[in-house]
Amino acid sequence: SLVKDWGSLHEVSWSWLWENVERILQSHIGKPAQMEASLAVFLASLDEGSLMMVRREVYAKFFAVAPAGQDYFKQSTTRLHFIADKVVSMTMDMYREPKRMVEDISALGLRHVGYGIPTDLFGPFVSACVQVIRTLTTDEMAEAAFRWSLNLVSRILTRVINEGSTIVMKAINANSGKQLRKAVACAPRGKRAMWMLNVQVGTQS
Repeated sequence: SLVKDWGSLHEVSWSWLWENVERILQSHIGKPAQMEASLAVFLASLDEGSLMMVRREVYAKFFAVAPAGQDYFKQSTTRLHFIADKVVSMTMDMYREPKRMVEDISALGLRHVGYGIPTDLFGPFVSACVQVIRTLTTDEMAEAAFRWSLNLVSRILTRVINEGSTIVMKAINANSGKQLRKAVACAPRGKRAMWMLNVQVGTQS
């Protein structure tokens, strides 16, 4: 049991964990409101030319550092521009409507499970976006606000994809009948259909 196994090292580790959580939270108290204000001013200042540059340069920088990403962005230019615009707007919405955004991002993450998107591409994509934004502002607070928000979006997506990538979904993405049969065989006979049809993370399914 936990009572028998818990010792002084566990106590030290537990205290260290929550002391660090407290330190991080204390360091951010009051900052989100300031960051939201700075980001709002910056985004409102972007004209169509700047937005077009963002749409173009984000992908150029992303594909330069992560060429594999090109295999997952095969949509039309119009669609790619829509995605870039959505990314920018999500950074602001995360401050204004965090609860709704978590739900929306979770739903988006589940769709990414079906697309088989590797989570290790999110880091380079976030970095590319931040690099582009950095060229458009000298306001360090606005840049930090954009980076913090987009990193949070990335982490939520990564968690949803990792939790939603069941062995059945992995077999489907691999287009392997053998892997699918093996995955479904792990389920109780009465639940095999549910295993194949149901993928859920939090309140999203």
